[in-house]
Amino acid sequence: MPAGDGGIPHPVPPSPEVLTAEAQAGTPGPAGARGRIVSVALVIGGIVSLQFGSSVAVLLFPRAGALGVVTLRLVVASLVLLIVCRPKLRGHSRGDWATVLAFGVALAGMNSLFYQAIDRIPLGAAVTLEFLGPLILSVATSRRLLSLVWAALALGGVVLLGREGFDGLNLTGAAFALAAGGLWAAYILLSARTGQRFPQADGLALAMTVAALLSLPFGIVSAGSALLDPVTLGLGAAVALMSSVMPYTLELLALRKLPASGFAVMMSLEPAAAATAGFLVLHQALGWAEVLAIGLVVVASVGAVRSATAGSH
Repeated sequence: MPAGDGGIPHPVPPSPEVLTAEAQAGTPGPAGARGRIVSVALVIGGIVSLQFGSSVAVLLFPRAGALGVVTLRLVVASLVLLIVCRPKLRGHSRGDWATVLAFGVALAGMNSLFYQAIDRIPLGAAVTLEFLGPLILSVATSRRLLSLVWAALALGGVVLLGREGFDGLNLTGAAFALAAGGLWAAYILLSARTGQRFPQADGLALAMTVAALLSLPFGIVSAGSALLDPVTLGLGAAVALMSSVMPYTLELLALRKLPASGFAVMMSLEPAAAATAGFLVLHQALGWAEVLAIGLVVVASVGAVRSATAGSH
C-alpha cells in the first residue's frame, strides 16, 4: 500500500477499467448512466448487507464472544468464496501474492478490531470513529476542492449520529475503533489493487482465506467448543454471508469502476445503515439527530459520486 508522510495514502493510479468507466459516466446516453447507477447500487448493496450482518453479530456475542464471531465469519466466508470462485493458484506473480497477503491481513485486523470496539462502546460511536479512516482517504486521494466539502458534510453527519455514544466513552474501545478505521482505509486501497490483479472475486477468496487462517487461533482460544454449537454455527454462517461474502464481493466489483476517493466518501452511508439496522433488528430507537445525520451522509455520498464522475472530463 503506497503511503505518504504520516501514513496518509497517496492517490491510487487508475486502472484502464476505471478510466473507461469514468469516461462513459461523463458522456450522455444510457451506457454512461447505467454504468454509474450499477456501480452505486453495488456499493449501497454491500453497505446494507454489512450493517444488517453486524446487527446479527451483536446477537451472537453472548454465545461466542467478539473474537469467536470474527473467526466464524471469516472461516465460513472463506469456504464459501473458495467453493464458488475456485481461484487458480498458478500463474500469479510475487507482487500478486504480496497484495493478497496484505489484503488478508487488513481483513482480519479490520474485523477483529471493530468487533472488539463494539464489544466495549456503542455501535454508533464505534462506526463514527472507524469512519475517520475512509474519510481521510477520500480527502487524500482526491484532487478536487469540492471533495473537501462532501467530506466535511459526511463528517458532520457521522459525528451527529454518534454523539449519543460519546459520553463516558471507553478509551480502549475508542482506540480499537480508530485502529479499525486505519485498516478500513487500507482495505479500500488493497481491494482496488486486488481487483486489478485477479479476475472476478478470485483475489478476494484468497485474501479471505488468509484472514480466516490468521483469526482461527484467536477464535479457538477465546470461544473454544462454543464454535461447534449448531445454533452458533448457523448464526455465524448468516453473519459471514451478510457481513463478508456479499459486501466484499460487491465492493470489489464496484471498485473496478469507481475511483477510490468517491468510493471512500460513499462509505459515509455506513453509520446511517447501522442506525437503520439497529432500529429494525435490535429495536434501537432513532431520534431527530439520527434522522438528520442520515440525511447529511446521504447528500454527501450522492454529491461525492457526482463530483468523482464529473471530475474526469
